[in-house]
Amino acid sequence: MVLLTAENIRKSYGTRVIFDDISFSIHEGDKIGVVGVNGTGKSTLLKIVAGVNQADSGEIITMNGMRMGYLPQSPVFRPGTTVLEQVFYGDNPVMALVREYESTMKALETNPTDEKLTKQAAQLSEKMDKAEAWSLESEAKNILTRLGISDFSQPVETLSGGQRKRVALAAALIAPVDLLILDEPTNHIDNDTVEWLEKHLEKYSKALLMVTHDRYFLDRVANRMLELEKGKIYTYQANFTKYLEMKAEREERLLSEEKKRQNFLRNELEWVRRGAQARSTKQKARLQRFEEVSAIRAPEEKQSVDISSVNSRLGKKTIELEHVCKGYNGVEYIHDFSYIILRNDRVGITGNNGCGKTTLLKMMTGQLQPDSGTVTRGETVKIGVFAQENEEWDENQRVLDYIRDVAEYVPTVDGRLSASQLLEKFLFPIPMQRGPISMLSGGEKRRLYLAKVLMEAPNILFLDEPTNDLDIETLMILEDYLDHFQGAVVAVSHDRYFLDKTMGRIFAFLGNGRIKQYEGGYTDFRNAYLKEQPVESQSVSVKKEAPVERKAEKKLLKMSYKDQREYDSIGDEIAALEDKIAALETEMAACTTDYMRLQELSDEKTATEEKLEERMERWMELSELAEEIEKNRQEMA
Repeated sequence: MVLLTAENIRKSYGTRVIFDDISFSIHEGDKIGVVGVNGTGKSTLLKIVAGVNQADSGEIITMNGMRMGYLPQSPVFRPGTTVLEQVFYGDNPVMALVREYESTMKALETNPTDEKLTKQAAQLSEKMDKAEAWSLESEAKNILTRLGISDFSQPVETLSGGQRKRVALAAALIAPVDLLILDEPTNHIDNDTVEWLEKHLEKYSKALLMVTHDRYFLDRVANRMLELEKGKIYTYQANFTKYLEMKAEREERLLSEEKKRQNFLRNELEWVRRGAQARSTKQKARLQRFEEVSAIRAPEEKQSVDISSVNSRLGKKTIELEHVCKGYNGVEYIHDFSYIILRNDRVGITGNNGCGKTTLLKMMTGQLQPDSGTVTRGETVKIGVFAQENEEWDENQRVLDYIRDVAEYVPTVDGRLSASQLLEKFLFPIPMQRGPISMLSGGEKRRLYLAKVLMEAPNILFLDEPTNDLDIETLMILEDYLDHFQGAVVAVSHDRYFLDKTMGRIFAFLGNGRIKQYEGGYTDFRNAYLKEQPVESQSVSVKKEAPVERKAEKKLLKMSYKDQREYDSIGDEIAALEDKIAALETEMAACTTDYMRLQELSDEKTATEEKLEERMERWMELSELAEEIEKNRQEMA
């Protein structure tokens, strides 16, 4: 079934055409990854489909009653709300009902004897029953917990950037929609969370439209790819790896067709030059064919980000860390860490958000001083830092002048490269170089920032989340550049593919200030770490963010009114669902000729089995909670 169709969409900013009459459809079950070089309009396309932005022309046609959810790159939060209230913020009536119920229960906790609130809570509870909204709230709390958010009443203003991203992600995942649109869902979340999200979306039954640079993620989740290139759109029924193969085949076909066109024109041109007279109808048709083929535009030569061998000589002494420690507000993030960066080191740093990865990088570069221990740097060390956030710049400054502020020329093994030449190799043509920075997209600004860092010709390169907001093509060339870089590279990244491709050593933050070294890329680290863990705890590290404070004393646990009510009735629900499945199987066995009815019964049985599985999982959660409450009660007695 077609959920959405985009017909002849056109979008431009000034003289720059983003989409040139593109069309595509989204069907039930589609899990679509959108790829393309920064500036081709990936986020713009998602906003147009989501209805946030409008196209200059064209039409978005949706199925009647289709529900749509959208996660932007930078979610906007309502001030004064709690985590759970923010998750259920939206126009959907079921979510609004849950939001009202939570607000009433919160007020009732403050005023437990208020009869009006008690009556209102009971009425809302009945409405929740009819709307089957209990499972939605349960799912929300389950997803928040899986994403490392356990305090559902925490004000959103107190959340860190990573936590805010997770809350917004939870809101998108629990929304009852037919099409979910995700713009960079893996940005700014740690590897554990990315892997959980990957597995969750693999089983997700609704349609997905997403932009992400995470290639492992696209490989395992996407079943269709949309590529944006020079205002056009190309569709591939494939995951990321297969898409690369199909794209290469498409480009080979274009080159082959262009060779045939050139051969045809060469032969026809000789015929024209021989003075063939267009007297007959046949000759006129041949001349017309020549003119038509001549008018066909040849495919543009593919550009690539070629940034080979831009660096300075590095002496024997690099950067040495000896017994460094660093902490904040009484929490030690780095404890007694020592390491000497080797001349051609490739070190990846991984760990949960807030564990101290960027802090370690800043101590290496001299931006932070350790609480204890020493950091020394060699005289020939020339540091280049590609930070998570772009540096402050003048939006009105020309792109070329921004690079010229570093140098007019940069040395390479082949001679030297001018600022303009470097920009061209970074996919900034001459007209774009003359324009202001304000005209660039977010991804293009990141690419420009990277160009400036490399223009400085460093010999030790520090990359803090380099894969955020860079397109896949630029990432692939950056990875190739790092393979040939004559110097050391230290990178903080949650991009598993990037770490596997470029790094030879991993420093993993394991909590309590401990940093352990593993040889190989991310997959090697992951496998080695899991072998070290007890069978019952197969996870890289704790799911939660770095602790802010600990509870001083143990409190008596208790089940909420809603959870207790659900726990009391869930056994009957499960039994009813099992009876329904048995009845459907009996009816299907008797239905031998009515194939339409058989299909209806089969679909109903599948839906009931999914519901049964969900209720069984919920029963296990509630049973575990009940056991924990009983254990807590006995300890407190």
